[in-house]
Amino acid sequence: MPEREHRAGFVALVGRPNVGKSTLTNALVGEKVAITSSKPQTTRRAIRGIVTREDAQIILVDTPGVHRPRTLLGERLNDLVRETLAEVDVVGFCLPADQRIGPGDRFIAEDLAELRGSRSRPRVVAVVTKVDLVDRERLTEHLIAVDQLLSVDAIVPISAVTGEQVDVLMQVIAEQLPVSPQLYPDDQLTEESRDDRIAELIREAALEGVRDELPHSIAVVVEEVVETDPEDPFAEVAPGEGRLVVRASLFVERDSQKGIIIGRGGSRLKEVGSAARAEINRLLGRKVHLDLRVKVAKDWQRDPKQLGRLGF
Repeated sequence: MPEREHRAGFVALVGRPNVGKSTLTNALVGEKVAITSSKPQTTRRAIRGIVTREDAQIILVDTPGVHRPRTLLGERLNDLVRETLAEVDVVGFCLPADQRIGPGDRFIAEDLAELRGSRSRPRVVAVVTKVDLVDRERLTEHLIAVDQLLSVDAIVPISAVTGEQVDVLMQVIAEQLPVSPQLYPDDQLTEESRDDRIAELIREAALEGVRDELPHSIAVVVEEVVETDPEDPFAEVAPGEGRLVVRASLFVERDSQKGIIIGRGGSRLKEVGSAARAEINRLLGRKVHLDLRVKVAKDWQRDPKQLGRLGF
């Protein structure tokens, strides 16, 4: 029997906010590379997770949710999605089974139809997410609606939470990729830098339990990660032999938001720090000391200079 041809390429997961793209990315990679939250528009960058198999390497690009922008940040996130779609081999169009197809889905479908008629012509797989939340009859109705929405190369119903059909989706995606040698080392799971992953874990912790209008106003920047001697902060310490200190700034847009994040007597900020520190410890494989500061960057979502400073 001839050897199977190795395939590799880039796969963008797209959809409206909160359709399960980040949860699916983590399920496919087998490790947390993208933060998740019940708050919409949690993802703000094209985050790459890498799945390496014997027959294929799948580079997943988890994109921000496509939405009607109200700020310059929103416009830039939508532009990022469009730029990503033009550069990938396969698009995984995520449509949740527990929600009927709406204007946002149709908007994305129109973009994809136009893209499939262009020179890049990516393959499109419709990924029906959250099937664990509906019964068989509702799922059947949704699959028919998805089939009528857009001409695609495959439709795969999955649940990233329970793992149902995630392996089937992986195989379907792999078969759509171009023949190519491996693009990344076997042990690489993401393109995200250490500091970017730490910043995202802090933002994830900060998103929990805050008011609906606040999540969009939160941004996090890691200022430094340093190894220190607990007894002499000015002494030089060999890597892994001292205390690892992470200093980060958590930005909001108004003083009133700063008070919400900090909480009465600093109680809310302590909760954020505790939750984030546990995740950072897991990421780095060692205990860290987390120093969080809350700062105001007035109306940063609408200010081009502030957006640039915050990495957008």
